[in-house]
Amino acid sequence: MSEPILTYKREPSATTIQLPTGSTDSHVHVFGPSNKFPYAESRGFTPVDAPKEALFAWHKKMGIDRCVIVNTLLHGFDNSVVEDAMIAAKGRYLGVALVQVDVSDAELKRLASVGFRGVRFHFMPGYKVHETPEQIIAFTKRLEPLGMHMQLQLHAQYAKDLMPLLKQSAVPVVMDHMGRVDAKLGVEQAHFQDFCRLLELPGFMVKVSGIDRIDPNPPYPDGVPFARYLMRNYPDRCVWGSDWPHPNHTHVPDDGVLVSALAQIAPKPELLHQLMVDNPMRLYRFSA
Repeated sequence: MSEPILTYKREPSATTIQLPTGSTDSHVHVFGPSNKFPYAESRGFTPVDAPKEALFAWHKKMGIDRCVIVNTLLHGFDNSVVEDAMIAAKGRYLGVALVQVDVSDAELKRLASVGFRGVRFHFMPGYKVHETPEQIIAFTKRLEPLGMHMQLQLHAQYAKDLMPLLKQSAVPVVMDHMGRVDAKLGVEQAHFQDFCRLLELPGFMVKVSGIDRIDPNPPYPDGVPFARYLMRNYPDRCVWGSDWPHPNHTHVPDDGVLVSALAQIAPKPELLHQLMVDNPMRLYRFSA
């Protein structure tokens, strides 16, 4: 394995926007420290550690009070790195786990009891997946009594074909990174519009995260319009996430720039409050 890769700025710039009290970052990850939480042998790369202390520090700098930590394939199906951060944050940080569909009922129940609100799966080109879409939809029946949702990294190119199956989910469906579209094709492109049609179904939500994934050029003039479009057309279906510490990016984003972009994504105070406070509280049910 090659040398560890630094994926985030240790000193992000200051934000130019004042966030409302109770603001939530609904999509981050924690990496390591590897001497306590080893990386999976099957990982695609080795990151420089991005531990909970670094996450807490930059959230404090930006004025972010709550958070949802999503486990990554870097740690495989070991969710202990996320659980450790949640415990340290005392109810202000919750989690989304990675599990296999044959996970025991006891472990699912335990994950829900300690603050995991959902389970994530991937429908992405090039990703090694362990389950079929049909198996994943069947698995949602096990999440329903636990109050957990299904989170999907769903490429927009699959949205149209998978819609009939996804409609059968027994739990809410949260889609991250806005479908990972080609931002240069604009918001009217067919794949993005197929993705948006999912948001017209009951129980579907989207993370307006990843403007820096679909547009590598800060301040992301091609990426911001997608997030703004979603907030304008589906304001009650959106939550925001930074995607810190930005694995698998083409560049190292400045988190101050990403937070400042919220002024364009949700340009009215009531929209910003809905995106950052109201919607995530309704979806994740924070206790602190």
